[in-house]
Amino acid sequence: MRDAAYQCLRHRRPRNIGSPRLAFLRRYPQVHVDLVTEGRIVDIVAEGFDLGIRTADLVPSDMIAVPLGAPRRFAVVATPSYFEEHGRPYVPPDLLAHQCIRIRLPNGAPYRWHFEKEGSPLQIDVDGPITLDEATLTRIAVLDGIGIGFFMEADVRDDIVGGRLTRVLQDWTPPTTPLCLYYPGRKNPSAAFRAFVGMARDLGKNLK
Repeated sequence: MRDAAYQCLRHRRPRNIGSPRLAFLRRYPQVHVDLVTEGRIVDIVAEGFDLGIRTADLVPSDMIAVPLGAPRRFAVVATPSYFEEHGRPYVPPDLLAHQCIRIRLPNGAPYRWHFEKEGSPLQIDVDGPITLDEATLTRIAVLDGIGIGFFMEADVRDDIVGGRLTRVLQDWTPPTTPLCLYYPGRKNPSAAFRAFVGMARDLGKNLK
């Protein structure tokens, strides 16, 4: 069974997607999973994949979608010492006066940080000393006090709870669309395919 995963803006496998794959392999050790992570949107049918993962709003209308948990949120964070020295941003435009860790998209373009409040969206093209294309490296840079970072909340939740990072602009980062497993309809799916989709459905119910 081949399985493709799609990563918007942060270019890494979300934490809540890795564990079911491991559980699936433990339960069905005879099945080989070919996992490909892509920063671009791919046509899973044309490229020969059985399954894909995208945010719900990007799933093609002719595909079957299985929600994987609740809506996600972004988080803007830095170390407590950074904010003690530089002050906190209170509205997104304040970020223009701060050192931020920029994000590079797969096409090479810089990612504009997305915000929303009371239904009004806002994008900020931040500036800073370094541009990275991988969330793990961005987290390391932020923990080192280089500047402010923009993450999926799940990627830095433990750091926030543990006091290593401080969150700001929370009222500007409302929940976004959840991730979905998606696949084309098929008449005779394999047993491995049915088992994987079944585990994904159970995961989605447990994470809500």
